[in-house]
Amino acid sequence: MIDIFDIKPKIAVIFGGNSPEYSVSLQSAYAVITHIDKNKYDPVLIGITKSGEWFRFLGNTDKIANDTWCNTSDCVRAIISPCRSNRSLLEFKANTVHLVKLDGVMPVLHGRNGEDGTVQGLLELSGIPIIGCKSLSSSLCMDKEKARKLAYMAGVQIPKSFLLRKETYGSSDFKQAERLGYPLFVKPVMSGSSLGITKVMGVNELSEALNKAFCYDNKVIVEENIPGFEVGCAILGDTDLVIGELDEIELSGGFFDYNEKYTLQTSRIHVPARVNAQKTEEIKNAAKTIYHALDCTGFARVDMFLTPSGEIVFNEVNTIPGFTNHSCFPNMLYAIGMTFETVVNRIIGLALESAFISCIA
Repeated sequence: MIDIFDIKPKIAVIFGGNSPEYSVSLQSAYAVITHIDKNKYDPVLIGITKSGEWFRFLGNTDKIANDTWCNTSDCVRAIISPCRSNRSLLEFKANTVHLVKLDGVMPVLHGRNGEDGTVQGLLELSGIPIIGCKSLSSSLCMDKEKARKLAYMAGVQIPKSFLLRKETYGSSDFKQAERLGYPLFVKPVMSGSSLGITKVMGVNELSEALNKAFCYDNKVIVEENIPGFEVGCAILGDTDLVIGELDEIELSGGFFDYNEKYTLQTSRIHVPARVNAQKTEEIKNAAKTIYHALDCTGFARVDMFLTPSGEIVFNEVNTIPGFTNHSCFPNMLYAIGMTFETVVNRIIGLALESAFISCIA
């Protein structure tokens, strides 16, 4: 990596968020913050509460992990300025506004109001380099329907599905579900961590599943069940991509829901996936195709299904995947020899280097 700065760049890490995945963000952000190379980068910690208030956090990072960070002793009200001439965090202290220049921002936010392009849009307005996917890519990947359409146009197979809107769905949609066949899945279009998802075994369960999904979004996808198992692919980079080992989710029943993602009570994750070399390469190539089709930059995790007949079917892209020590994304890269510290600092370095090259181009 080229050392392009004479002083340590100030790197903001945003955590928390006005999202159902607030608590997951705290754990991911804590892991990122504690693995940033402090000799190379100067972290600036920005917390967003569940209600959407922004603060600069100046306390012990353990308070992020146990969710005691938001208090008057450790926090100063703050917001990122949208003014490109500032490229700063604005801190509101008494009757003054203090500007903290930022060299890059890494949103470690999961789900709505953080992973969906909203915060990335603010950063693009500000002109501060984003560490990770930009606003368009983040928004597209969060929208399961649009992401799948673009993946299909790029030549990747997708599940059969149809879209429902909360204000218009009716009895004819139940007939459409019948044509897909049971079991099937009901998913909010824009939600992460499997929140609001139900595996529906029969028509008598469909209404309850829809009501649950509509609690998270006013648009819902009803999709066929894909036989086989799920494989994930960790990708790091912009054009010259680093691809981690594939992982494979082994389920004992049901599906990889919110509880299983964070407890692994009845499931196992195999890294590398138990797939032969030829099929592994095919899956990695499909993941790269999806990554580029959705305009991803920096890093992302691409999830797919592998059917018993060997078909690769796109599921979704996580533009800010889980970042704890036991999360899939860092573990897939660890399997190719990259430590957690290496992953975090490589991601930051790539973003700053890209921003520097853009400035001199």
